[in-house]
Amino acid sequence: MALRFVGKDPESGDHGSPAVWVDEVTKDLVIQGWRADDRTTRASAQDVAILSHETVVRVPKRMVPLLREALDVAELD
Repeated sequence: MALRFVGKDPESGDHGSPAVWVDEVTKDLVIQGWRADDRTTRASAQDVAILSHETVVRVPKRMVPLLREALDVAELD
């Protein structure tokens, strides 16, 4: 799997999270974010089952431009 790095949260400084990649083969987005383990978020995210091997990830609004860029990369290749 070859991931193309799109970018990371401009406010994260030297820290690595959140970040966005595009899988160059499948065009899937790969997102690193903050695990949303607080009860309120998890209780609100029950529209679909969250299986034991899954989690909910929170990505800040300021990363929307990076997500759009990642979608464009996935679409163009």
